[in-house]
Amino acid sequence: MCGIAGVIHNDPRRSIDLDILNEMTDIMRYRGPDDRGVWIGNGTGLGHRRLSIIDINGGKQPMTTRDSECWITYNGEIYNYIELRRELEQSGINAETRSDTEVLLQICRHQGVDGLGKLNGMFAFALWDENKRTLFAARDRMGIKPFYYVDLGYGLAFASEIKSLLAHPDVNPILDEHALQDYIDLQYCLDDKTLFKGIKRLLPGSYLLWKDEKFETFSYWDLKFGEENTNEKSPELLNELITDAVRLRLRSDVPVGSHLSGGLDSSAISCVAADLLDSPLKVFTGGFDTAQRYDESKYAKIVAGHVGAEYYQIFPNALDLEQTFDDMVFHLDEPVAGAAVFPQYFLSKLAAKHVKVVLGGQGGDELFCGYTRYLIGYLEQCLQNSIYGNAPLVGDWTLADIEPHLSYLGGFEPTMQKLFGSNMFADASDRYYRLLQRSEDMDGILKTRDLLDPKYSTIEIFRSEFNKPDSNDLIDRMMYIDLKNHLQSLLHLEDRTSMAASLESRLPLLDYRIVEFAIAQSPESRFSGGKPKNLLRQAVSDYVPPAILNRKDKMGFPVPIFEWFSGELKPFVEDILLGDETRSRGFFDMTQVEQSIRSEKPFGRTVWGLLSLELWFRRFFDAR
Repeated sequence: MCGIAGVIHNDPRRSIDLDILNEMTDIMRYRGPDDRGVWIGNGTGLGHRRLSIIDINGGKQPMTTRDSECWITYNGEIYNYIELRRELEQSGINAETRSDTEVLLQICRHQGVDGLGKLNGMFAFALWDENKRTLFAARDRMGIKPFYYVDLGYGLAFASEIKSLLAHPDVNPILDEHALQDYIDLQYCLDDKTLFKGIKRLLPGSYLLWKDEKFETFSYWDLKFGEENTNEKSPELLNELITDAVRLRLRSDVPVGSHLSGGLDSSAISCVAADLLDSPLKVFTGGFDTAQRYDESKYAKIVAGHVGAEYYQIFPNALDLEQTFDDMVFHLDEPVAGAAVFPQYFLSKLAAKHVKVVLGGQGGDELFCGYTRYLIGYLEQCLQNSIYGNAPLVGDWTLADIEPHLSYLGGFEPTMQKLFGSNMFADASDRYYRLLQRSEDMDGILKTRDLLDPKYSTIEIFRSEFNKPDSNDLIDRMMYIDLKNHLQSLLHLEDRTSMAASLESRLPLLDYRIVEFAIAQSPESRFSGGKPKNLLRQAVSDYVPPAILNRKDKMGFPVPIFEWFSGELKPFVEDILLGDETRSRGFFDMTQVEQSIRSEKPFGRTVWGLLSLELWFRRFFDAR
């Protein structure tokens, strides 16, 4: 796990400014505190900060081939590097180190784009061919590792984080109004946009080619929804895939632990890891002691006791939030509307005191339909089939089966109304957009609404992506848009909070084999018995405690910000949002800001979103 940066000039005679490259590299020192390296060629410079995980002594970067023709700077882990090294040796290519970096370098040098399909891992890398003057950069299938780039006009710059690109004197922080519209409506950006104009993300499962003073991006992998997996032992197959995914992610030359929330996903990963390790697994739990509804630690303790793990927990408080809010904004690069970043930030710091690598359960809700909205979508499709195709209403479960899962969305009727609206058979993409839409959180507050481009439509981009899968199934399309967008915002948070603590986060459920298994399932198999994550529950039922398998009170790391913002942190909130600096910016309608502070509801996102935006402007625009 590392930080990468680089600059390529169209003219090879134009020299690279070493001071600029060093600053771009070292501003991310927390991503790689163990080592650093830079390499400068003809009109090209590569930088690297290293968090040493595999082959501590031999994996230094930027790394080159024996003939010094190809150079790579790389962030991530190739988990099947041992198997790929054997394959290289059989073809006559012998490795000089034990690192996965050298394996990746040789695979991509000799096989190019075709080699990407052999990689099982999380990665973002840039490979430069000095003789051909070509750059080949790629990002892993699910987008676990970040890659940003910007067209300099006279060349290209790339990095693991946006702040690294902003360290270049020719890259200025300019607000992207289209991305802002996406953010206001959905709390994340669609397509390859970021909130900084001109700075783009390389999309998951994509690669970039730079040659002859120009570059293009291409997709090498995408989610392909197929027919139902009719294998009667599909839960057993999923069990095997999960076990092998965890086994591969335990490969490390440094200690490995696990995040443990007490939910199904992290519990399953922790149980498998504990069974595979020879020594007790270290597990890390976060929570809040404000009220029971904010604390899942009792479930985490059940799992820890079940597998004999070493248990560590942390309960950050209101003062911790006040003291670290600005630091979190710095590490995130872009404002994050959800408050879950706060406990995760502290949880990573806790884990980093004991291990250097941590496993997590990210992706389970999106892959195995853990969100209530998927149940509602399935109900809609069943109703349509019943009306138009004389099919059973809802398979083998009833409406009463989903009632317990609707509480955090405001109950059954409001959720149905929001999803179905006045016409449940209207365009599905519009109704799903309406369900996900968060613009009411900022409604009337942002003055820039009148300044946004009237020709740009977030919903049009959303529709296009929602309807992209070659499937008529509503759940498939909901999963596609979530995996491509909502999950990306969660992975952004996962990467930044772990890297801020110099901790490597590995996510077994996002192993591409598990992803391909999950998206091949039918809705009926996903929701059998009216239970979310039905297939996952069956697959892990032999080793996850019944208390976890049968839980119905899904939490999702809620934070007591309502109690804090209306209580002990009220002066902090008012000092920032009602202060002269915020007023002089002219970005918010201050009357609406004051009303929002007074009327914020439990689990509300408005005040958090306003704080995030204002502190983001101060850190990335005002400071510049």
